[in-house]
Amino acid sequence: MARSATRFVRPSAKKPGSAPGTLIPVGERRIDKSRISLIDYDAQQLQEREVSEIREVLPMKDAPTVTWINIDGLHDMDLIRQVGDLFGIHALTLEDIVNTGHRPKMEEFETYLLVVLKMLYFNEAKNHIETEQVGLVLGERFLISFQEIPGDVFVPVRERLRKGKGRIRNSDCGYLAYALIDAVVDHYFLVLEVLGEKIEDLEQELLADPTRDGLRSLYVLKRELIYFRKQVWPMRELLASLAREESAFVHPSVTVFLNDVYDHTIQVIDTLESFRDVLSGLLDVYLSTVSNRMNEVMKVLTIIATIFIPLSFIAGVYGMNFEYMPELKWRWGYPALLLILFGIFSGMLLWFRRKKWL
Repeated sequence: MARSATRFVRPSAKKPGSAPGTLIPVGERRIDKSRISLIDYDAQQLQEREVSEIREVLPMKDAPTVTWINIDGLHDMDLIRQVGDLFGIHALTLEDIVNTGHRPKMEEFETYLLVVLKMLYFNEAKNHIETEQVGLVLGERFLISFQEIPGDVFVPVRERLRKGKGRIRNSDCGYLAYALIDAVVDHYFLVLEVLGEKIEDLEQELLADPTRDGLRSLYVLKRELIYFRKQVWPMRELLASLAREESAFVHPSVTVFLNDVYDHTIQVIDTLESFRDVLSGLLDVYLSTVSNRMNEVMKVLTIIATIFIPLSFIAGVYGMNFEYMPELKWRWGYPALLLILFGIFSGMLLWFRRKKWL
């Protein structure tokens, strides 16, 4: 139970009273050593390589090409500070980047635009959704992406860059930022697909044979939907702001594409609401089925008790041990009593069956 609680509220590593902009990583350390990868391109050429020092990318900072720097690992504070110094990134921005519990947001500064996103994955082994924070710092000619671990949903974007497909090689950093945001949102649909399949399987299970394990699975899925919605809901506000507000770092031609991503986010949220309604309906089905089963059991017990009421009464009369009971001395008294009891039993069974209570 404690594990799921920390997914909703992450404890802060920042000490009370610390100065604003203090770099203290929040969240678990997910890789031992940070990695820096570089893609520098324009319409004619592309360079892709890993670098050991952030200073190696400095000559490309003011080049006419588009420079995409990706940093995996957020616990190397020296590296984060160097990036901030080289590219003029404010200390508060760096603090937001290393705070992996931060909600998705957009904030524009004089020389760059900050966008914080959440990548979502479904961990089949642990049967829950996992998140990874992605921070994008968008400048005039550069884009820096900060991730917690290697491996991401940006592989299709890299392939488009390598093959020169579409307009991405002919566009600026703003379009590259859109492509990365679009890749993150598109991956939400894969998580939705997994959740949808699990809900369908659970629906068949509960309709066929409602069990406590099924009820437990229902509450687990409901918790995952709440967690999913908590991560996606701020994305709607973020994309609406990006598409609505005029920014020096996002060309007006990119606004159309951002509106499309915004529509996808709304679609994800609507699907989550539909899934939540389905789970609420399944909970009602489970409760009504369990109630019907209990009613059936009570009906059988009531019928048994009703049948034995007259039988118990007759047996009680002849069990009172009065001295003068003529029937007790009659030779056929015992068989006659058994016959009467059997007749009452059979008659009541027939009557219950005619009433369709059996």
